[in-house]
Amino acid sequence: MIPSSDLLRAAGKYATVLCVAVIVSGNGMLASRGQETSAQQPVTLPADQLDSLVAPIALYPDPLLGQTLVASTYPLEVIQLKQWLDQHKDLKDKALADAVQKEDWDPSIQALAALPDVVKQLADNIKWTTDLGNAFLAQEADVMNAVQRMRQKAQGTGNLKSTDQVKVETQVVENKSVIVIEQANPEVIYVPSYNPTVVYGAAPYYPYPPMYYPMGGLALSFGIGVAMGAFWSGGWGYGCGWGGGTINVNNNNTFVRNSNRNNGNVGNGDRGGNRGDRGNGNRGNGNRGNSKWEHNPKHRGGAPYSSNQLASKYGGTSRESGASRQSQGRQGQGPQAGVNRGGASGGDRVGNRSVGNSPSATNRGAFGGAGSGMSGSSARASSSRGSSSMGSRGGGGSRGGGGGRRGR
Repeated sequence: MIPSSDLLRAAGKYATVLCVAVIVSGNGMLASRGQETSAQQPVTLPADQLDSLVAPIALYPDPLLGQTLVASTYPLEVIQLKQWLDQHKDLKDKALADAVQKEDWDPSIQALAALPDVVKQLADNIKWTTDLGNAFLAQEADVMNAVQRMRQKAQGTGNLKSTDQVKVETQVVENKSVIVIEQANPEVIYVPSYNPTVVYGAAPYYPYPPMYYPMGGLALSFGIGVAMGAFWSGGWGYGCGWGGGTINVNNNNTFVRNSNRNNGNVGNGDRGGNRGDRGNGNRGNGNRGNSKWEHNPKHRGGAPYSSNQLASKYGGTSRESGASRQSQGRQGQGPQAGVNRGGASGGDRVGNRSVGNSPSATNRGAFGGAGSGMSGSSARASSSRGSSSMGSRGGGGSRGGGGGRRGR
């Protein structure tokens, strides 16, 4: 006869196993329901998380803020620019501007070449940059509102005020009171450097991004001023539309204008509209003055979007679909079982492009680490996806931050 104590222990173990099975099964059902929900509704970040996400750049002058937000949606090209700058340290001013225009990058990326400190921050903290860009794509107006909240915090602590480098004003834009930060000298840009904890105070819920911040008790410090001059001919390429919570594109900017022309879009007040659309009877209104920025998936480089909604909108892959394919590959269900086509990966791939010395890697959908370096020429060889399928969808200008076919 089995002792009653042994029967009790056995029953307890069985009950434990049964509970675990039920929990796992329940989690599976919840995950399945969550996937169904996410397929119907976009996932949004709460205000507190957006506040922490934008904290490192919220005090940038408006034109630089706008350009940085746009550039963050192209993380692969941020890495390529950083490596390109490391290889071309001898180029300055107009020679640098002329050389970087020859690279097939988005105008927002090209125009950052004159600001290596900003490029370094974006490239060295590529996970934050990618998260920032994804949030901006999914919640553009919410991100702009988060910037205003952080500026109000900095102003409330006495750490945001006009200096010799920047001019800070509270303005009413389309019935909204907003804090505007501009260059004190329109011809010179100073990049602010600051520790968010010092400027804003401790983050109440979501921590600030784990990145390098300047030490010391100074709230704001500034590097060496960079003359606009030959580099940003036609003015800054991007500005903040605080009233509508958008980023505006200046089509007179040399990089934006050059991108328009290279992609068949007539810009800068030229006659006619989108040349690529004339065959379809859609002449557009031309790229005159400012227009609303739109993301150009051509420059995404295969880096997955954060959700199926964004992937569907821009014709790319998502982390969600990538994770599903990975699971199928491990189970031998996919067309190429075992081949990682999405989700996270090691540092030898970024999107569908090789990083460093692994040009033949098989991960086709991952956005991995950037530490091993990027071959710009080999990466660009597979970056033409989407450039011929954008088409015109009405309105004037080109689609995306440079290289598309619709309004900027």
